[in-house]
Amino acid sequence: MTNDSSQGVETEFRNIFKKKNKFIPTQFLVGGIVGLFFLIFCGVFFIRHSTNQKNNIAIKPTLETQVPVVGREVALSSIGQTSQIDAIHRKPVFNTIIPTRQSLEVMTYTITTGDSIFSIAKSFKIKPETILWANYDQLKDNTDMVSPGMVLKIPPVDGIYYQLKEGDSLEAMASKFDVSLQSVIEYPGNHFELTNPVKNPGDWVMFPDGHREFQQWLIPVIPRGQAGVSKSLYGAGACEGSYEGAYGTGSFIWPAGNHVLSGNDYWSGHLGIDIAAGDGAGIFASDSGVVVFAGWATGGYGNMVMIDHGIGYQTLYAHLSHVSVTCGRSVSQGQTIGSAGSTGNSTGAHLHFEVRYQGGFISPWYVLPAP
Repeated sequence: MTNDSSQGVETEFRNIFKKKNKFIPTQFLVGGIVGLFFLIFCGVFFIRHSTNQKNNIAIKPTLETQVPVVGREVALSSIGQTSQIDAIHRKPVFNTIIPTRQSLEVMTYTITTGDSIFSIAKSFKIKPETILWANYDQLKDNTDMVSPGMVLKIPPVDGIYYQLKEGDSLEAMASKFDVSLQSVIEYPGNHFELTNPVKNPGDWVMFPDGHREFQQWLIPVIPRGQAGVSKSLYGAGACEGSYEGAYGTGSFIWPAGNHVLSGNDYWSGHLGIDIAAGDGAGIFASDSGVVVFAGWATGGYGNMVMIDHGIGYQTLYAHLSHVSVTCGRSVSQGQTIGSAGSTGNSTGAHLHFEVRYQGGFISPWYVLPAP
């Protein structure tokens, strides 16, 4: 090959190379743009694919969510949670508190063995006198008149539940029971028509917070020197003679082996205490003195003993099953005078014990030693 020909080939090659170099920048630019779009597309695809994978893991149902098979029990589904949710958290409360509302209706209660006005009142959360006043037709204000099977009216609130009689007016009865007429009319349990507040004879009306004096029948104080106590009035146990004998010490002991109550405590409607004592248990003289009543007594006491202690005090022991002393007999402190029982108006064996001083009633708690 000659020099001329070789130079011609070299010249031609250079010309071609120059022509190609003119197009290199444009080709690179187009390729770069295409590549960039490709990379963006791949990135978006990768991100969406990764998100779907995470969601599938987060809410993947457990086996319990599969289509149930007929005849098999289906459990509730459970959904897993992989992230913490920002929210107000509340602890579950399983005990629902239903607001209590005061009853407005008068209920009834049937006396059973062992009941007392005091215990019944406590269970219904009212005062014992409220029960006595509502049942005056049966009890005559005497707690010892209760007996098994007796049905009592139980007012919903403290006060006087009263049946109007011919000639009674609401205003007069409200005044008698020391309450305002307005409070009687506005008490919802009375169901008054506010535009015409009228009740008729025979209607029962509740006088909330009303009160009155008790009308009690009691064995009177019988001093040892008093003669002529009427058996026809007070019962076969009344002592008709005048007696003299032992005097008390002024210091008293418990008249029964138990030193706890089994029924009524001392209050204005029950002027003694009911001491727990089983049927036939021994009953003892609380202090020395002379027997001025021994046997059956009217007024619900049943078999009863009364002792005059000669120093202003008298003690009374009621509902005995047996009396072991007689009228005029001197007894010493702690001596057996009878056996506990449930005679007279009583719902179960116990001892009804009263203490009187200078003709009046005092609480036995004032003279008995601490239990």
